[in-house]
Amino acid sequence: MLTIHTADELRVSRDADPVKGGAVAVEGDRVAGVGPLDVLLERFPGARVRSWPGALGPALVHEGPLPEAPSPRERVHAVLKSGAVAVLAEYADTPELRAAAQRNDVVVLARTRPTAIVDLGRADLAVFDADGTCLATVCAGRLVHRRR
Repeated sequence: MLTIHTADELRVSRDADPVKGGAVAVEGDRVAGVGPLDVLLERFPGARVRSWPGALGPALVHEGPLPEAPSPRERVHAVLKSGAVAVLAEYADTPELRAAAQRNDVVVLARTRPTAIVDLGRADLAVFDADGTCLATVCAGRLVHRRR
């Protein structure tokens, strides 16, 4: 099923100007379209719409040690709750952590990279409120965290 995510504002990259009324259409694990909500609703009639308060943008790369938790799965989940869907290889330094990341579609990177929302790119999105709290994380098209 195709889902359209929209929020108070959309940023297609961290340094892009915010766009009011912007949205991202997600099909499977890919971005099917980016643009004004009304245009995407016309293009994808019958799509499920998820409206979020705050700012919708690309998910983050977690650049430090993974949060402490009782298990590798919970450590990876803590990363997802922060709005990140990628970790650096130097911090995913055990087979158990790498396996937990892989099971959850979390990308393990050799080095950090810029993030952006692009047509046909992997659907990695995050929504943050004004104080920086992550409200929702979409990893490879799946809603993996929501705070509501």
